[in-house]
Amino acid sequence: MYECDTVRAEGLIVPPGGGRTIKTAAQEVTFKVTGAHSAVASTFEVTVPPGFDVGAHAHSRSEELFYLIEGELDVMAFEPKVRTRDDWREWESPSGRRHVRATAGTMILVPPGCPHAFANPTGSPARMLLQAAPPPDHERYFEELLELLNSGGEIDQSAVERLRIRYDIEQLTPLRHIPPQAVPAPAVPPSAASQEAAR
Repeated sequence: MYECDTVRAEGLIVPPGGGRTIKTAAQEVTFKVTGAHSAVASTFEVTVPPGFDVGAHAHSRSEELFYLIEGELDVMAFEPKVRTRDDWREWESPSGRRHVRATAGTMILVPPGCPHAFANPTGSPARMLLQAAPPPDHERYFEELLELLNSGGEIDQSAVERLRIRYDIEQLTPLRHIPPQAVPAPAVPPSAASQEAAR
């Protein structure tokens, strides 16, 4: 009689706040599941600050899934009639689709070859879960991208483009991070007590 040996596999449990986080003024990415844990997909929690626009791009091999946990993002995932180089929010698909304002609970599935983008036009950060398959390209890409974004000053678009080419990312519109300008606080009228003291 043949007896099969049973191998007990262990799963991965990542507690809230768990994972390795890399952070810049333009983006914060926490690695939740990597190629060391899964042969299928890498999973990240991404905080998208106000004013960040990843730029429209496409992958020839990767499939991505985005799930918005909190906040709002402008998102798109379609091939436009015309791939203009400036603002993907002006794009329209042959069937009339345009970008949408995604809110918490929205999921976006992006098959290989499909142009897609997200941007945070609001004054508050947004948080999303991102799965990228297969691993580990997105892990390496995020590490190198965040090094570029951490270098300070203007984003070096040519460096971003070279990086993206290495990781199967065809950049269609520029990556941008323009934080909203600080709104000056309204003038505070003198209190009644200070008015009384001035008399």
